[in-house]
Amino acid sequence: MPALPPPADNPKLSAPDKNTPTFSPDHISVIYVLGGPGAGKGTQCANLVRDYGFKHLSAGDLLRAEQDRPDSQFGNMIKEYIADGKIVPMEVTVQLLENAMTEEIKSQKEQSTVRRFLIDGFPRQMDQALKFEESVCPSQFTLFFDCPEDLMQERLINRGKTSGRADDNAESIKKRFRTFVETSMPVVDHFEKQGKVVKVSAAKSPEEIYAEVKKRMGERGFEMTK
Repeated sequence: MPALPPPADNPKLSAPDKNTPTFSPDHISVIYVLGGPGAGKGTQCANLVRDYGFKHLSAGDLLRAEQDRPDSQFGNMIKEYIADGKIVPMEVTVQLLENAMTEEIKSQKEQSTVRRFLIDGFPRQMDQALKFEESVCPSQFTLFFDCPEDLMQERLINRGKTSGRADDNAESIKKRFRTFVETSMPVVDHFEKQGKVVKVSAAKSPEEIYAEVKKRMGERGFEMTK
């Protein structure tokens, strides 16, 4: 597995520059999945994995796994960023995603089908978006789940009763809402100007939301593989 970029002398992390992306969009289909915390991204991603043959990669899950890895040089830093509702430095997240994609492709190398990846909770700010697009793989589009903040908060509070996640508490939730609006919505706006955003209302039931998702996926040329 490629190593994560080493710490530099300044607070930012170093990362190798690339002239071309690692993967071609002709062979790899990447869809970003964005929405505020509690918008139901994970539930809908599970549906898409089941019916469309996607590999689901959660940026948050990869970061949480990295923070818990005993020999991780970035574990404590990631833990502090997540607890404060801040966005982990771009180089770490992008490299974790590229590593995960590379491992999945190697495990599927006998298959000749176009490989599909859903990247959940990413990109959360513009530098992540630009870096991933230029160095890993240009995305097909962003699937954006639009949901009112009060409903998302209600869902997260309920989830926190059983999830065991350190950031499913009232204080962290408020920080995550603020971070999403300030940093992630500009990403949605950026791709929307390029015609690369599929917006779905997430204020309905999971079944109603998925019915809309399937309709919009078909409009973008994605057929069910199930």
